[in-house]
Formats: sequence, structure tokens, C-alpha cells
Amino acid sequence: QVQLVESGGGLVQAGGSLRLSCSVSTPITNIYRLGWYRQAPGKQRELVAEIFPTGATNYAESAKGRFSISRDNAKSTVYLQLNSLNSEDTAVYYCARQPDPFDAVYYGQGIQVTVSS
Repeated sequence: QVQLVESGGGLVQAGGSLRLSCSVSTPITNIYRLGWYRQAPGKQRELVAEIFPTGATNYAESAKGRFSISRDNAKSTVYLQLNSLNSEDTAVYYCARQPDPFDAVYYGQGIQVTVSS
């Protein structure tokens, strides 16, 4: 079973930055889609950013200009750089993989990001 292990979360002040990492237990070179989702209290889980094998990326409107997703195939790791954080970014962040376009999305266990104002 493929594992996704997130790290790098924590408590940060508004305006600060964090870098989330997701270590994947299998090679990620040919995975159709890797991404980060988040779920705030009382809200549905939402896509924050995604990255494809070509390097193409997509971001939620709330993440554009502040967050950056990247991948290191050699380390089988996906990153999410979070900048200019505000209280609305407080959530549990989940790493996700979708092996192919017709497959389900598989999530890691999640990691808490808390932004204090």
C-alpha cells in the first residue's frame, strides 16, 4: 500500500511562511496527479494546488500568488510552500495522489497548519 506522509506543519503568525513536505513511498515520476488539499473546521475539503508529471500546476484562487507546489522525483517528495499566511489558511492539509485519470484520489493522514492573528 502506497503511503503519503506529510510534515512541516505547525503554528505560525499571520504573514509568515511554512513549507509542507509529502514523502511518497513509491516513485512519483509517472503518477498522473499529485496535490495538496485542505479542510478547515466545519468546511469541506478543498483542492489547494496540484502538479502533473509535465510540471504543469494549478492553484485554487485563494492560493494563487502565495502558495507554490513543487516536486522532487528523485526524493519522491512533493512540497507546498505557503507564504503570506492568514487566519483563513488554518486547516488540516492533506497530500494526495491520483495514479491515473480514472483512479480515485488517495490522501495522506493530514497535517495541521494554524495561523495566529
